[in-house]
Amino acid sequence: MKSKRRKKELEALERDVDDLVRLAPHDEKASQELERLRREVAELKREFYTHMSAWQRLQLARHPQRPYTLDLIPRLFEGFREIQGDRAFANDPAIVCGMAGFHGKPVMIVGHQKGHDTVQRVARNFGQAKPEGYRKALRAMNLAAKFRRPIFVFIDTPGAYPGVDAEERGQAEAIARNLREMVRLPVPILVTVTGEGGSGGALAVAIGDRIIMLENAVYSVISPEGCASIMWHDAAKAELAAEALKITAPDLLELKLIDEIVSEPEGGAHLDHDATARLLDEPLTRALAEVSQFSERDLIANRYEKFRRMGECFTPTPPAS
Repeated sequence: MKSKRRKKELEALERDVDDLVRLAPHDEKASQELERLRREVAELKREFYTHMSAWQRLQLARHPQRPYTLDLIPRLFEGFREIQGDRAFANDPAIVCGMAGFHGKPVMIVGHQKGHDTVQRVARNFGQAKPEGYRKALRAMNLAAKFRRPIFVFIDTPGAYPGVDAEERGQAEAIARNLREMVRLPVPILVTVTGEGGSGGALAVAIGDRIIMLENAVYSVISPEGCASIMWHDAAKAELAAEALKITAPDLLELKLIDEIVSEPEGGAHLDHDATARLLDEPLTRALAEVSQFSERDLIANRYEKFRRMGECFTPTPPAS
């Protein structure tokens, strides 16, 4: 609650400065004073967004105007051609797949798509993929492997769809198959968590050689609300669970579960999709150059070892008696 009040105070202060700009006389002294106020507001905003809690970052990660896969594709890639359907049951619009060019190199793109309004979100099932979505993704990735195309993956999902129909069509099997097959793919895989990285629904397309996260994205085995319901039988304790789960990019980088954090435009990626894409371009270009140096054998071996190391537990050395 304290952070919400502080954010509202900052927004009110910004409005006051804007009002002063319109009302103040156009003289040098007034202009200097307004410039000083602008600098102070900018510094307060920087401090606020730098020290946000895990729960606050989660709210930004879930913002309906975050850049999703279809927002980033035209800003980062050229000549995108979508691939639809799993050739077994249906096309799942919660996952977008297709071929494109990245700085002149042919690549494959796989990513979640939520939608920016209610109509889009319902059509995309809120970014929650069903088995046919994961099978479509694997079909596209196998095609990329066949033609030696690097794979770019963009993650933003609360998790796999938990409905009865998805379970009937083999949700768990589809996710497990993707995990196994992605480890074996002989092409570079670059994963970017742009919003929510929710549970197995995210991991099913996130076995990569490099894992990048946007500054305010989150990545977790379970949602804070779900964790709170299990641990304390009280979803109202979700904010406490968010801190305990270590879901933010800095936490995950410290735990060596991701490789790099990419800064967002001031205030969050939802405010400027163009700037977000520009900030992502250099890390993706660099990561692709790095992993492209490995032979297919080394690429697979390194990827396998990367995920084997995750979750290692170390027993502290007992103090000398």
